[in-house]
Amino acid sequence: MATWNRPCQRLPQCPLVAESTAEGEPHLPTGRELTEANRFAYAALCGISLSQLFSEPEHSSFCTEFMAGLVKWLELSEAVLPTMTAFASGLGGEGADVFVQILLKDPILKDNPMLIIQDLLSFSLKDGHYDARARVLVCHMTSLLQAPLEELDVLEETFLESLKEIKEEESEMAEASRKKKENRRKWKRYLLIGLATVGGGTVIGVTGGLAAPLVAAGAATIIGSAGAAALGSAAGIAVMTSLFGAAGAGLTGYKMKKRVGAIEEFTFLPLTEGRQLHITIAITGWLASGKYRTFSAPWAALAHSREQYCLAWEAKYLMELGNTLETILSGLANVVAQEALKYTVLSGIVAALTWPASLLSVANVIDNPWGVCLHRSAEVGKHLAHILLSRQQGRRPVTLIGFSLGARVIYFCLQEMAQEKDCQGIIEDVVLLGAPVEGDAKHWEPFRKVVSGRIINGYCRGDWLLSFVYRTSSVQLRVAGLQPVLLQDRRVENVDLTSVVSGHLDYAKQMDAILKAVGIRTKPGWDEKGLSLAPVCLPPEEPHQAVAAPSSGETTHEVGQTQGPTSRDASKLAMSMDPSQAQVPAGLDQSEGTSLPAADSPESPNICSHGMDPNPLGCPNCACKTQGPSPGLD
Repeated sequence: MATWNRPCQRLPQCPLVAESTAEGEPHLPTGRELTEANRFAYAALCGISLSQLFSEPEHSSFCTEFMAGLVKWLELSEAVLPTMTAFASGLGGEGADVFVQILLKDPILKDNPMLIIQDLLSFSLKDGHYDARARVLVCHMTSLLQAPLEELDVLEETFLESLKEIKEEESEMAEASRKKKENRRKWKRYLLIGLATVGGGTVIGVTGGLAAPLVAAGAATIIGSAGAAALGSAAGIAVMTSLFGAAGAGLTGYKMKKRVGAIEEFTFLPLTEGRQLHITIAITGWLASGKYRTFSAPWAALAHSREQYCLAWEAKYLMELGNTLETILSGLANVVAQEALKYTVLSGIVAALTWPASLLSVANVIDNPWGVCLHRSAEVGKHLAHILLSRQQGRRPVTLIGFSLGARVIYFCLQEMAQEKDCQGIIEDVVLLGAPVEGDAKHWEPFRKVVSGRIINGYCRGDWLLSFVYRTSSVQLRVAGLQPVLLQDRRVENVDLTSVVSGHLDYAKQMDAILKAVGIRTKPGWDEKGLSLAPVCLPPEEPHQAVAAPSSGETTHEVGQTQGPTSRDASKLAMSMDPSQAQVPAGLDQSEGTSLPAADSPESPNICSHGMDPNPLGCPNCACKTQGPSPGLD
């Protein structure tokens, strides 16, 4: 998470690096300073939280091992281990509030509950692995202890700063010994990185790869001999190398030397200069001339982490697709969006709208580059999965964010990772926006064992372009970018972006507002733009009622009540519904072929049989087949 223009706040004690007391003895970790009863409450709260967050069988071994290590870390009696294991298995969850109150009343924690989080972070990092599940637990515990999550950012930054700032003068003998070890370690790094990236790793070590600031220059140089001694000379280096990736090449060091299958381009580009214990990878869905000709352009406002990358992939094909879409849609978007909105508000037609003949006549121009990019995005997603599984980024949590075909890359990345044994603990959160992928819950079910935190599906019911490219697909098709994913899991969050996104191309243009809508932090100073947002989460019961989103201009509140459009929205709506305001571009002659059906009277709106709102584009289950070429989802 980002901390732009914010001074790094120092906490009393740095994780992993023990401070010395006046007598020269290392300071005890905070957790062991608590009374035995409060240490029990601390461990029990972690066990209960793990059972609530990771109830799937695939995570049981992690929960058990985590609790066994925590009991030992807190120097609790081995007799309490069965109790803690029972908590982690889902027994006794009703006592969580009691344990929270016990901890908050402790004299040590009363004024600063973040000391518990500091201790838990130290424990989570002690072996050089920052498992995504551990970070989700740390975030959850931070919330339980009523501390702001921003403090966790400060804590993680403090950890990195402490490794850079602890310095001590070395004797000549110690310096000579260090240089000898560094020289030996340099050759080890070359062996680790492999022949393919020896040159790249060396250059990246200077220009700033993931591990370069902490490993390439030698751990002892950066953290100081005192810090290295505190961590243990060999252990400390192993911790940092494990966390940030071997030899500093990391993600920026990965460059595809030759084609992999159908993939021609696959490179990670840094979006920020900072370093963080968790990273974010953003994936763009298309390129276009002008402002959005680069992969980084849509992500200017993104501030989820101080260490962020964007994936550059298949630029030639994405540029061709983007230019094609803009050229065609600049002439067609006005009338099609106009008609779609008119049907949404007035008619409530159940069947999909009949596409204008002029639009169908240029369908091949859209279908061909779209079909090529569909195929390549799937291949890129599978390749990304293997990069992450190989821990090229180090052993740190990764958040993936993508829109359109970039979201499809993430979908196939998760799908590929789910087939591997060691797929857990790598991915923290994923955000898929306007995803052209299958939206049936059964296809998203395997992602539960891959993603530790949130699975966010951002969709737009009125995205007529996404509906158009799937116009010939089966009537049973559910497109995730058009509707909620009805998977009952605490990870899944559906966010209706219809009030933010008026068309598929808006995903790039409105990214700052979209990121705010789905709960991803943006840089300070970016305008809220006054947009009303409609997040949709699935409660345990009556999922179909929960996902029924209001029509344009309405806002759904947590209590389930729906308010009408504001005066400003109403004026826009009235203007949009006026046929005289429609700008019909040249070449779109509705007298040719089948024209759009006339709107029914507003007094008798028809509601879709699936419980959706009266929007012909909002319910692809009700779409009828139209002859014409169109690629499928897979």
